[in-house]
Amino acid sequence: MIIQEKFITDLLSRGKRIDGRKADEVRKIVIERNPSEKAEGSAFVTYGKTKVVAGVKLGMGEPFQDKPDEGVLITSAEFSPISSPEFEPGPPSDDSIEVARVVDRGIRESGMIDMKKMCIEKGEKVWMVNVDIQILDNFGNLIDAAALASTVAILEARFPKVEDGTIVYGEKSTKKLPVKYKPIAITLGKIGDHLVVDPDREEEKAEKGRLTITTRDDGNVCAIQKGGRGALSIEDIEKALDLAVEKGAEIRAMLK
Repeated sequence: MIIQEKFITDLLSRGKRIDGRKADEVRKIVIERNPSEKAEGSAFVTYGKTKVVAGVKLGMGEPFQDKPDEGVLITSAEFSPISSPEFEPGPPSDDSIEVARVVDRGIRESGMIDMKKMCIEKGEKVWMVNVDIQILDNFGNLIDAAALASTVAILEARFPKVEDGTIVYGEKSTKKLPVKYKPIAITLGKIGDHLVVDPDREEEKAEKGRLTITTRDDGNVCAIQKGGRGALSIEDIEKALDLAVEKGAEIRAMLK
């Protein structure tokens, strides 16, 4: 492992990465919209060889007491054991919980969905948005792939048909969710003295720190998550913010 870390660090000092990318280059992204017929909205996203699928299901329920006139967002992530030898069956791992929380925070804090428009009857009934993330192949940077898949799934979602106040599952309306922004998460890994965008699995093993920054359409930062035990300098953070805005805009352009 130490030899691999040294190899990766030495490459970066010469402006190279193990897969041939530049430090600020994202792997090839492919987006498939609505691969699932049963979900109200879904997306299959690949970041290089990393593969993630996200689905949106809509239901009706009671609002939170402190937000009686807003809908509810619930995000979960499942790491399938077949996606990586490091994943094991059983209760959610710390990694899966982190992915779900970071994705959830990006959607929530960006104001992607106008939750007040998801209110059916104040204090009694609201729409509940359930975002389910499934990791199919882990080749690094699960957060960004999961976040993009979730964003696309929400953009593609349609309200189900409702008759006499009851949802008719299996029948979708043509009405989309009240979406205001398209949040994009960009993760940067700190390897030696270098920052790399979209670290792959081998680079993740060499990184000492990690920073995920979610931005929205207007370039504003809406969420930041620090990972790893290594420290980041002020210069690192400033550079990361600039890269997150730049790369976020590039990826967001794919969603038009």
